[in-house]
Amino acid sequence: MSSQIKTALLLGLLTALILVVGQAMGGRQGLVIAFFFAVIMNLGSYWFSDKIVLSMYGARELSPSDAPGVHAMVEELARNAGIPKPRLMIVAQESPNAFATGRNPEHGVVCVTAGILRLLSPEELRGVLSHELSHIKNRDILVQSIAAVLGGAVMMMANMLQWGAIFGMGRSSDDEGGGGGVLGALAMALLAPLAATLIQMAISRSREYLADATGAKISGTPLALAGALGKLENYSRQIPMQANPATENMFIVNPFAGVSMASLFSTHPPTEERIRRLRDMAGR
Repeated sequence: MSSQIKTALLLGLLTALILVVGQAMGGRQGLVIAFFFAVIMNLGSYWFSDKIVLSMYGARELSPSDAPGVHAMVEELARNAGIPKPRLMIVAQESPNAFATGRNPEHGVVCVTAGILRLLSPEELRGVLSHELSHIKNRDILVQSIAAVLGGAVMMMANMLQWGAIFGMGRSSDDEGGGGGVLGALAMALLAPLAATLIQMAISRSREYLADATGAKISGTPLALAGALGKLENYSRQIPMQANPATENMFIVNPFAGVSMASLFSTHPPTEERIRRLRDMAGR
């Protein structure tokens, strides 16, 4: 099964999860409302997710006069990838990280933090930029943005369902089309966010491995990207990023690396495994 088909199935599961939570909130009427809500969220995330994310982090344009070397790298790598040169933006945070956004290559944006520009060598930074351009080339940004928006919607609706059940708004198990009463509503409110998180994790991990491999081919230096990933992982543990959990999957390394959490629920593959694969690729 191709990665595109897997991703489509996982996004379908996220949408179905919204419908299930909607039905639990209000039976058939809730299901209909949730269906239209899911359609609106998909369309809205397609057109506006990049603007929302950039605004969320206060990103500003990084002009060629401010960083001529970085712009030259992006231009060269975009040419290697066969895509238009994306816009280059910067976030004023010391935690070293980067992400890409934009619904297609024509609207691509690469965003870096101030910390990553100070930390990495030019060759390592080139490896990171090639990884982000790979996301744009593979149209991962649209997929991850939609997954983030849908996942956030599931969590918001589950929270509403939980409070509704606590205050007596859950439907009786005898009510036609109901969601199983208060206990069923509470169970759904707890399980739905967990399911949404696991689906987002599955989407993000497969796309990160693909972007590492594609980026290494674009730059021609897998070891530079491997070295960058090692540095980013170590420094991110020391300086956690001020980030929104709903956008965690967009970054090149986990922005919450310094926060204790079970690796099972990380949207990123283990950095050690990513580095190992890149080293194997360089060896070949």
